[in-house]
Parts: sequence; structure tokens; C-alpha cells
Amino acid sequence: MQVSYVCRAGPDTAVNEDFVLASERFVVVLDGATASGLPTGCVHDVAWLVGRLGGQLAALLIERPELALPETLRQGIVNTRALHGGCDLTNPDSPSSTVALVREREGVLDCLVLADSPVVLETTAGEIVEVSDDRVARLPACDRVALSRLRNSDQGFWVAGSRPEAADRAVVLSLPAAEVRRFAVVTDGVSRLVERYGWSWLRLLDALEQEGPDSVVRAVRAAEHATAPGAYRGKRHDDVTAVFGLVR
Repeated sequence: MQVSYVCRAGPDTAVNEDFVLASERFVVVLDGATASGLPTGCVHDVAWLVGRLGGQLAALLIERPELALPETLRQGIVNTRALHGGCDLTNPDSPSSTVALVREREGVLDCLVLADSPVVLETTAGEIVEVSDDRVARLPACDRVALSRLRNSDQGFWVAGSRPEAADRAVVLSLPAAEVRRFAVVTDGVSRLVERYGWSWLRLLDALEQEGPDSVVRAVRAAEHATAPGAYRGKRHDDVTAVFGLVR
């Protein structure tokens, strides 16, 4: 794979809670859940969690390439839990993150998505394939109390944090690598171009390939500034991560 990416903090935030790590064989993308203001039971912040979990996942992808991606995620969560020390990891508001993984191994392209950081592929036949987890978008409410109640629940949504069983709820897909031409992995700070602002996934892939990931960031910010505050549920601005991959 040939991979390029951009990962930047939102204009209203001092710390980037997105994370990306990529090689010629895999991509790891995380988007930390911004703290709600409720007690977390944890001495660590969201950026700490995404950095540690991202590092653990990358290490497993290198050292244990035979693992299925859900097992990679499960073990990554277990390993990260061990770094917490005396934190109360039973608290539903402890730091957590979306996860998106892409791995090429032995002629197969494996994808995993947990929460709202999708993977989008274009096949050699020109078909667009979206690997996504829409449970966050289908929540009946998005206030901090509702999110606390619905987080890591089959009645709500799942994210990677302190509960290894979240790996069992991930969305997975495998395709022969020879059947995939290109792909994108994005956090919801970028996927809003499609979900809010009228782009298609094909347009996003074309922009990433032809103009580069920075062009997509500029397009996101322009769309946000042209839209009235409060027009959409959630943040007006967010951290942005966009990864583009060519499969060779």
C-alpha cells in the first residue's frame, strides 16, 4: 500500500484527540471521545488514551499479524487497561475512542471500524464500499447524560476504552487486495463532508488522490464556516484525520 495522511486539531481545541499511524502494511486511526465534563474515574485525559491505545494496536499489527482484527483490538484494549494503574475503569465516562483499522496481509485487505470513523474503498470494478458503524448517528439523544447511559451498551453504541468486549461489536470486512484500487480512512471531522455537506464518497476519494489530504481539510473548514452555528447536531468544528491509500 502507498499511504498519505493529514491529522490536525480543530480550530477551537488546543490538543488533537485524533491519532493516526500508518505503514505500507496497515493504517490505525482513532478519534478520542471529548470529555463530557462528568467524572471519569481516570487520571488520564483522552489524548493519553488514544496515544496509548494507538501504539498498542500498531505494535500488535507488527508483532502478531496472524490475529484477526477484532482480536487485535481486544488485546490492544487489554494492554492499554494495564497502563491505567489505579483508575476506576468501571466508570462509563472513562476515556474512550473510535477505532478504524486497515491491514494488508497475504493478499487480503482487512478492515475494522468501531464507532464513527469509517473506511471507504473503491474496488477495481469501480464500486464504492463503505465500512461504517452508524450506531452513534442513530442515538435518540446526544446530551452528556444520554451518552453516558448509552455508551458501551447494545441499546446505544460501542467505543474502545476499558471494555475488551467492545471489539466484538466492531464492523469488519475483508476483500482480496487485488480487487481494491484505493481507500480512505477518516474521522467524523472529515466524514461530515459526505454526511452534512453534500459530497459523495467518490468525490472525497478523488480529492484525496488528486489534490492531497490537505485539500480535504480546507474543504471541511470552508463548509463549516459557511454554515450557521447549531445547524447540525454535534460540534461545529472538530479534529480532522484523513488517510488515503493506494493498493498496489
